[in-house]
Amino acid sequence: MAVTLEEHQQEPPPPTRTTPISGIEDDDSHRPEDGHNNGGSNHIDAVDFDNGVEDTEEDEDEDEDDEEVVPETAESKLRAQRDKMENLFRRMRTEKVTLRVHDVVIKGNAKTKESVIEAEVEALKKASNLQEILQASSVANARLQGLQVFDSVNITLDAGPPELPGTANVIIEVSETKNPVTGEIGIFTRPEARSWNLEGSLKLKNPFGYADIWDGSLVYGWDQATEVSAGVALPRFRRWPSPVSARVSMLSKDWLKFSSYEEGSSGFSFGLLSTPNHELNYSMMWRTLTDPTQMASRDVRRHLGHSLLSSLKYTFKVDRRDSPLRPTRGYCFLSSTQVAGIFPDDRSVRFLRQEFDFRFALPLGFYRAALNFGVSAGFLLPWGRSFLSEPSPLPDRFFMGGQSSPICSLGGPSFLLGFQCRGVGPTESQRATKDNLEGTASETVPKRDALGGDLALTAFADLSFDLPLRLFQDAGIHAHAFACAGNLSKLSDNEYHDFSIPKFLQSFRSSAGVGIIVPTKLFRMEVNYCYILRQFDHDQGRTGIKFSFSSA
Repeated sequence: MAVTLEEHQQEPPPPTRTTPISGIEDDDSHRPEDGHNNGGSNHIDAVDFDNGVEDTEEDEDEDEDDEEVVPETAESKLRAQRDKMENLFRRMRTEKVTLRVHDVVIKGNAKTKESVIEAEVEALKKASNLQEILQASSVANARLQGLQVFDSVNITLDAGPPELPGTANVIIEVSETKNPVTGEIGIFTRPEARSWNLEGSLKLKNPFGYADIWDGSLVYGWDQATEVSAGVALPRFRRWPSPVSARVSMLSKDWLKFSSYEEGSSGFSFGLLSTPNHELNYSMMWRTLTDPTQMASRDVRRHLGHSLLSSLKYTFKVDRRDSPLRPTRGYCFLSSTQVAGIFPDDRSVRFLRQEFDFRFALPLGFYRAALNFGVSAGFLLPWGRSFLSEPSPLPDRFFMGGQSSPICSLGGPSFLLGFQCRGVGPTESQRATKDNLEGTASETVPKRDALGGDLALTAFADLSFDLPLRLFQDAGIHAHAFACAGNLSKLSDNEYHDFSIPKFLQSFRSSAGVGIIVPTKLFRMEVNYCYILRQFDHDQGRTGIKFSFSSA
């Protein structure tokens, strides 16, 4: 039997195209009359699935009875072939046809190592029937396509050796990418930080035959961040059961508008584990905080200088929502744990950072309406001697505010609609300069630096629904009403003495509003009217229309 699974673009077969099939037959058709059954096994000749059904040639068993041959019309032959095909698929769906894989044959891999392909199709060798083989073939096809080094993948199941009945050979034919070098460039916006980024990347695929992908990227932000990085990703490294990656980078962030410092870092990172639910990464970065304005507050100035970040980060994620951009049912949970201070150095920062995100979507049954709930929480604590009396590192604290959608964002308790980036939480006055003292009374009021917090908690509720106009429904444009609240507080540097849960809950900031959402294939755009329900002195919240761009 030959069963072909392909994942490349092809013209669909004509609707009148059919396939003569023998081997897997109906119980009452072409049954041997002498009682023999080929050793009790299923004999499979040829069936091709190639974005439809292709014509195959097979020999028909001649009738043993000397009956008069009735001429068949083309229509009757076509109907018989269709009936036979429907019967085949019915048996494949309902009956288990005992079959095992005898051999795996790989073709078309001029550059890619066979061991790389074999590692992606190991499940085929464990299948014990036709249904399991077809399912394993589909999974293997998707995994091979996921390597991003093949233009097409074709998996065929053919009959095994005649002396081994009940076996099949798996033929894997790949077409390696014709253009191993690809590039991307685009401009992206971050409304919460009022910045625009120019991002470009260049990829080199499979230069050494291990499905290795080498890439270099550049991110240039007009107001905030600039990053240059290069890395390599491997689907397998020796006997390691998970994809691995390595990356070197140089990063510069400008937080002068919000916290009076600039951050520069350089180093490397390793992706040690990467599965749909688990990720484990190690990074070592040399960081430098500077204040070119010489106006930073006292708390910011004590963090200026050099430090070493050596951390191990584990992330667990389960996403059962029907859509990450507009979920109408399901749930999502994410837990992220980061332990810093692994490398024994006096300048190494030591802390434990934990984040939790939970999202739940409930369908309401009309106008595609759905109610989404979400809670995010996190805490940051230094570790070591007298850890509660030491300040937590400023760049690793939690900051709150921004216009990105909390439905799409699973990055901890950071977003609060209606408040600007780093616009919520503890602040401290910048130090006065001679130029400020010589100004007018209104100009001598010093600006304040956002200091962030060690404990953060946010929650939101969002009701989304279709608009009544068919034009909007066809385009996916819909409306929503939302309410969100959040707060953060310091615990380190002996601040825990003044902390209490009732005080923390009473100082929550909150906002509500309505908006229009325009989804695209790449991102989700929102135009919201935000109304600030509660804020405190020095918070940066403002009622009005806000624009937001979010991606899954």
